[in-house]
Amino acid sequence: MAAYLDRLMTRKFLTVWGQLLLILSLVFTLPAYAAGEDIASVTTALGIESTLEEVPNPVATEGETSVEADSQSLPPPADPPVISGESTNNAQIETTPTPLKDNDIRQRINGIFSEIEGLQAVSVSVTQGVVTLAGETPNEKKAQQAINLTNRLTDVVTVEDNINRTLDIQDNVTTVYQGLRTQVKNLVKAVPLLLVGIVIFGLVTWFGSWFSNRKKMWQRLTPNPFVAELLAQTVKVIFIIFGLILALSLIGAETILGTLLGGAGVIGIAVGFAVKDTIENYIASLMLSIRQPFRARDQIVINGQEGIVVRLTSRATILMTLDGNQLRIPNAEVFKGTILNYTKNPERRFTFELGVDANDDPLAAIKVGIDAICQLDFVLDEPKAIAVITNVGDSNIILEFQIWVDQSETDFAKARSIAIRETKHALENEGFSLPEPIYRLRFNDELEKALEHLQGNNRSNQANGTNADMTITPTTPESIDINKVDNSSADDKDKKQAKARAKYILQGRNAEEVLSARPDEKLMEKVEQEIAESSDETDLLSNNSPQE
Repeated sequence: MAAYLDRLMTRKFLTVWGQLLLILSLVFTLPAYAAGEDIASVTTALGIESTLEEVPNPVATEGETSVEADSQSLPPPADPPVISGESTNNAQIETTPTPLKDNDIRQRINGIFSEIEGLQAVSVSVTQGVVTLAGETPNEKKAQQAINLTNRLTDVVTVEDNINRTLDIQDNVTTVYQGLRTQVKNLVKAVPLLLVGIVIFGLVTWFGSWFSNRKKMWQRLTPNPFVAELLAQTVKVIFIIFGLILALSLIGAETILGTLLGGAGVIGIAVGFAVKDTIENYIASLMLSIRQPFRARDQIVINGQEGIVVRLTSRATILMTLDGNQLRIPNAEVFKGTILNYTKNPERRFTFELGVDANDDPLAAIKVGIDAICQLDFVLDEPKAIAVITNVGDSNIILEFQIWVDQSETDFAKARSIAIRETKHALENEGFSLPEPIYRLRFNDELEKALEHLQGNNRSNQANGTNADMTITPTTPESIDINKVDNSSADDKDKKQAKARAKYILQGRNAEEVLSARPDEKLMEKVEQEIAESSDETDLLSNNSPQE
């Protein structure tokens, strides 16, 4: 029983697969027969004999199915017929045209042309599927329209263009006028819808502008004023784009938006290359507003440009120079440049050098100078003022004094000037000289005797009444000491007179301004006035923002 069931299942399985193979063979064989019949019909019409050998149907046995098909042998087909004229229709050409079909084509084309303005004067003739267009059209556009419409018919082989373009002024102007008139009518009909779109665009844009002007809200979101302004402007632009999309969708002109965005993208790339410096400057402004490297009223130096900070805008950093002039530095240069901030640390040191005589003790001179400097009010006790020996010259010893002041309460240049004056006077009052360069000449013994002998001859000649051509007086150490004493006494007298004159002058009116080291109040007034002035540009400096 089991063997019988196995044979039955096997038979059914083989039968099913045999049927499937038979169906597949028919599916793949029928196109070949159809192709053979088509080729046979074409070759018969052209006078070419063709042979087609048929193979018997496949034989199926019980339990298995086999499909065998011999390949069909066909002679190579002849070349297809060539029809003169430029063919613009890709449809297949029939081998046996009929006059009835040519008449149908002609009537169809005439019916189409009769309904189109400007094509009524075009005449149509059809022979063997070849359409010849003649007559007149007002311009090239109408002629091409007639040719394109004719080519769309399925039974048209090709189109011969014999149309005469008249280019008549009246016909063309009338066509353009009618087109403009139609467009104006359509525009008038669309005016209410267009007004509704404009109103919607205006309302959305107004709401976006109102929403972006909520400065307090944006400042609560971010403490940085520049980032808050950038965020507000971004929201405003988003609302404008959204309103434009709504308006164009309402009037059915969404394609315009795509065209505008595509053109804006291309233009944006070109403009980006053209204004790359401006974009770089804008990004630098954003970074400076975030980092806050300085505050208003700070005295800074940017790449050698010194001044007091007035404000930081989205384009430039504005300084007030020490000469009272306004200085604008592009933010890109500020961001990449070296910034020296004097106000960040108010304690500032200045130095100056004085030379004392080589015979004087330099440490004693240092003590005298430091004592005089420490008596000045603007000199800080900590860090202490010091002095060091920097160099030993040919005729003097160079001392460098280093003094610290609080520049927030002291004018740096004035303090340095006063300190130099007081140190110089203190050294001179204690007997230290500030010598000028001295050059000493030395002679050997033989030259000195020769000079003495020459001097003796000159004296004897003078006693005898003879004039000497040249008189040389030797210099002895005694004479040098005498001259030195005489010169020193003259110098002391001049110094005493100069000090008396200075004392008299400094006791006069307004002398305190010369001896004062306070900062220039006028400059700070100009800075405060510049800061207080209203400006269209937002100041990006904020005391609430963290500073690096």
